[in-house]
Amino acid sequence: MDLKETFKQVEVLQNVNLNTLKALENYGSLKRIKKGEHIFRDKDQVAVIYIVIEGLAALYKINSVGEKKVIFVFGKGKMLNEVIFQEMFASVNCEVLEEALILCFPKDKLIKIMEKDFELTKAILDSMAIKIRRLYRQLKNTTNSIRGDKKIAAKLWKLSGDYGIKVKEGIKINMELSITYLADMLGSKRETVSRQLKILSEKNLVILKRNEFIIPNREKLNNYFKEP
Repeated sequence: MDLKETFKQVEVLQNVNLNTLKALENYGSLKRIKKGEHIFRDKDQVAVIYIVIEGLAALYKINSVGEKKVIFVFGKGKMLNEVIFQEMFASVNCEVLEEALILCFPKDKLIKIMEKDFELTKAILDSMAIKIRRLYRQLKNTTNSIRGDKKIAAKLWKLSGDYGIKVKEGIKINMELSITYLADMLGSKRETVSRQLKILSEKNLVILKRNEFIIPNREKLNNYFKEP
């Protein structure tokens, strides 16, 4: 896959002008990264902007007692680290969940191109704004006032919307998602999440197979976590 083809898949490049695309071709590069490898780690000095073209990558933090908390999972077309436009160290870890093809741009070169194309600058600001809004929702959903089964329902509803594919039983979350990793996303214990998933399963809101999560009806799942 050449750079021109990859640009068609990148959300922030959809409305940029031709001169911008030509300039980006001069500085862009593609990198294959294996499952389980890190693109960058917390406190790293990062001088490259990364965008997912194929595969999945997760941003996560390690808390004070060594527990993993997954903040975001990103797929095709998503930027991973807009925040490094500031002259600061990386503030999260970025791990590849499924073998990925990553588009890379030197930060300083991308900033120069942004200065000449407001549409590119606006698109990157919009991308960052969406992440911030999602963080606000996550903060709401991680309060102790919300039951664990409802937190799980909300997370599965979001994942089935972002990575869902139609199957016979409903919508399958098309990523390698284990109960352990779902617990990491929620900042909970695996045993707790397993018990709460059983509640959702008994209500036919989720079908659990071996590392597969199927949502029979997303609307019912949505209503479940929104009901008082």
